[in-house]
Amino acid sequence: MKIYHPKLANGRWKKLAFAEQMAHIGSEVIRALNWQSKNSKISLLAMERAMELIDLTLASESSASRLKELCRTRETLVDYYYGKNLYSSTKDAFDRYFYQFTYLAQLKREN
Repeated sequence: MKIYHPKLANGRWKKLAFAEQMAHIGSEVIRALNWQSKNSKISLLAMERAMELIDLTLASESSASRLKELCRTRETLVDYYYGKNLYSSTKDAFDRYFYQFTYLAQLKREN
């Protein structure tokens, strides 16, 4: 698998707060979904970057509840993007889900 974020993979990712990690993941997910109908190559690359960031987060996270949430998030994303959308997910639902982390990360930056 190609590494898209080598500096983050080398330990920098672990230093970010969970909300910041999720905000970065959300950015890539939303980018992938926005490009899905416009340019499949750009969309696929963004989703691969999102999967890499999720995997980096899974590798650095020790909280059982966060691990469960991350695994479920990854599962629903893979189902929606690559699979048959058995969970009936929507782009709007992913927008709402990741927005809360972006908002929280921004609040923490301002304080």
